[in-house]
Amino acid sequence: MGFVLISFTIGKLQAQDENFYIFLSFGQSNMEGHAKFEEIDTVVDDRFQVLQTVDCENLDRVKGNWYPAAAPLTRCYTGLGPSDYFGRTLLDNLPEHIKVGVINVSVGGTKIELFQKDNYQSYVATAPGWLQNMVEEYDGDPYGRLIEMAKLAQQHGVIKGILLHQGESNTGDQTWPTKVKGVYDTMLSDLGLNPNSLPLLAGEMVSEAQGGKCASMNDIIKTLPEVLPTAHVISSEDCEAVDDGLHFSAAGYRELGRRYGIKMLEILNKD
Repeated sequence: MGFVLISFTIGKLQAQDENFYIFLSFGQSNMEGHAKFEEIDTVVDDRFQVLQTVDCENLDRVKGNWYPAAAPLTRCYTGLGPSDYFGRTLLDNLPEHIKVGVINVSVGGTKIELFQKDNYQSYVATAPGWLQNMVEEYDGDPYGRLIEMAKLAQQHGVIKGILLHQGESNTGDQTWPTKVKGVYDTMLSDLGLNPNSLPLLAGEMVSEAQGGKCASMNDIIKTLPEVLPTAHVISSEDCEAVDDGLHFSAAGYRELGRRYGIKMLEILNKD
């Protein structure tokens, strides 16, 4: 009786670090980072990391690699946004053995429709050229790039939440909360996560007191938790804005980011 020798190779497995907390960020220009960052925004603890979502020669960063989360966190020439001080706030309050990672895929001026997996192509086809150019930096599919990078990140750590700042381009759209819920549900399904298993933090537009041109959208954003119970709204009150009435100043982004961080800490402490 002969014997057949069967050989096989077990691929090298990447151990998932449960002490590496990962957060997904998406939205339009305020999440992308509109303010010019300053030197203090480029100094960061190595425990705060960003997963690069596009190649950036000017930053010496390559897509799919982790780097210290010094601004800019989105693309090669974007600015300061809420994710920057969200991560710093977490590190200031979490045990030293915890690391924090962010993945930011955002496109200035876009409607929430860009992140609808089954609808984005028709939206992009009719979008202005400048928006199409930004979308092309993600090979035409920002949502797909976010999921691609999130799946890679799941090999390294644990996704703990989602950050959203979007709505200016959907101002007055009463169906926005339902659309956000659809994106959220699809995202969790694509990542193999249980329904409603992640908190989603959604920031308000520039407030009326700060001259916000889209401040009326805040009333719609406030209804998001009624549609999506895991959603939490982050107030923009007293977050300094710039003269265009759409974007925050660097100081405003730092404060808004801290508020995202404080809310996430409350949620994490409940788990």
